[in-house]
Amino acid sequence: MPLARPQRPIRLHAARLSGHAHRAKLFLSLLDLPFETIEVDLRAREQKTPAFLAMNPFGQVPVIEDGDTVLFDSNAILVYLAKRYGNPSWLPEDPLGAAHVTQWLSIAAGQIAHGPCAARLVKLFGDTLDHDVAVRTAVKLFDVIEPEFGKRPFAVGVHPTIADVAAYTYIAHAPEGGIALAPYPNIRAWLARVEALPGFVAMPAFEVAPAAA
Repeated sequence: MPLARPQRPIRLHAARLSGHAHRAKLFLSLLDLPFETIEVDLRAREQKTPAFLAMNPFGQVPVIEDGDTVLFDSNAILVYLAKRYGNPSWLPEDPLGAAHVTQWLSIAAGQIAHGPCAARLVKLFGDTLDHDVAVRTAVKLFDVIEPEFGKRPFAVGVHPTIADVAAYTYIAHAPEGGIALAPYPNIRAWLARVEALPGFVAMPAFEVAPAAA
């Protein structure tokens, strides 16, 4: 049975340097789905306008519009896209496989968000979060998952799943938050395997504006 396709391009409301938004963009690309990106200027607080808040009352990216379906939260978007348009390998149907993927979605919303994501927010965007706490959280996470990535090619097995999509971006960009990946060869090898997937798209690296003359 052929996989479903959207009747018209999915609209992705995103910010180019948001790792959460990149999760959605990456998975749309991995699934080879037609989509258009609507850039949201976070510095201009476009995410707090009435029109945007009507789509996501929390005022955060990403948001997708798939026909009449409007959905926010990056992990929820991954689940929706996997179930609606992906083959079962992206989100296994069996109870144990589904549970293992869900563990990683929780890690993405927990240790990854409070570790490499938070450290990057402080370093790049001047967030008031505690950078030292974020770094310690990231290092503790990386110390746990480093040996795990030596046991299997992807987060939960031999095939990529939305667990890999959810985990990838902020781990790949951990150095932007001051967290080195050099001590973690298995993590770096896993990142390379994700980057080798057909349809992979990278999130742009943060560009530091040149100093005024």
